[in-house]
Amino acid sequence: MSEGGDGNSGYGHKAFKRSKSHFADRITADGRDGWPVAAGRYRLVVSRACPWASRALVSRRLLGLEDALSLAVADPIQDDRSWRFTLDPGGRDPVLGIRFLSEAYDRRESGYPGGVSVPAVVDAPSGELVTNDYQQITLDLATEWSELHRPGAPDLYPRALRDEIDTMMAEVYQDVNNGVYRAGFAAGQEEYEAACTQLFRRLDLLTARLAGQRYLVGDTLTEADIRLFTTLVRFDAVYHGHFKCNLGKLAENPVLWAYARDLYQTPGFGDTVDFDHIKRHYYRVHTGINPTRIVPLGPDLSGWLTPHHREELGGRPFGEGTPPGPVPDRERIPARGTP
Repeated sequence: MSEGGDGNSGYGHKAFKRSKSHFADRITADGRDGWPVAAGRYRLVVSRACPWASRALVSRRLLGLEDALSLAVADPIQDDRSWRFTLDPGGRDPVLGIRFLSEAYDRRESGYPGGVSVPAVVDAPSGELVTNDYQQITLDLATEWSELHRPGAPDLYPRALRDEIDTMMAEVYQDVNNGVYRAGFAAGQEEYEAACTQLFRRLDLLTARLAGQRYLVGDTLTEADIRLFTTLVRFDAVYHGHFKCNLGKLAENPVLWAYARDLYQTPGFGDTVDFDHIKRHYYRVHTGINPTRIVPLGPDLSGWLTPHHREELGGRPFGEGTPPGPVPDRERIPARGTP
């Protein structure tokens, strides 16, 4: 099984190590890698369970790229061929015509030995995988796809703040985004304790930073907030218990809990989250951690919609822009599993 964001997650290794993306072509305005930005050409394949894919879901919504970049949502439960399109009629993606994401990988590189990961961008005309570079996909959506952004789209990667954003994202990735996995898939006590301690040390630093400012960098939403959010929104539902990251719950941290609720209630964030997919994926697929495959009933999700009062810190969520419009009907998440 391959979690999003890599092709070989290293679950069975002595120490958890996330592999680099194998297919790192970029879709750019000038098409320098052979893949020019073009409305309607590409298909974004995600799992709503996967935090790495969720970054792309949030970015795509905030930037208003729903019509330019179509969406395929994989079943949160994988089989031995990884991500599959069993949520679609006939078990096939209606645009790509395939049953498994691995078929797009095979069209790009026959016999590719690595894992099949999301997010992935597929060239619809050829059916070939373009990229599974989860670190770069959202940065390119924010910059290279600008001609196709909606009117009022926010600048998620402002040039003047990129150094600070990059530093923040690197720290969050090492200790938080990937840190929960290093704790959850640790093969020994010492390895687990080191990862868990480092995770909560970083959460303490983020708490101190966010106590006095609404967003991580500057006074608007940026890519850094998206990347932290996708881990925080899963924290109490899966990471606290399933990955043994239980030195504290998100809901027990007044600052981070309010910050996460603020983002969740911002159009483009919470409307991409499917807690049902999240819980069923982690608890049913990670059989090495949860051999019974029992999915817990909790936690209570109603708190996500409670007042957060973060607006008192100021900040302009969309800068000079505006919120995204309503979620397209075809992408609305069913009421089950939502607050």
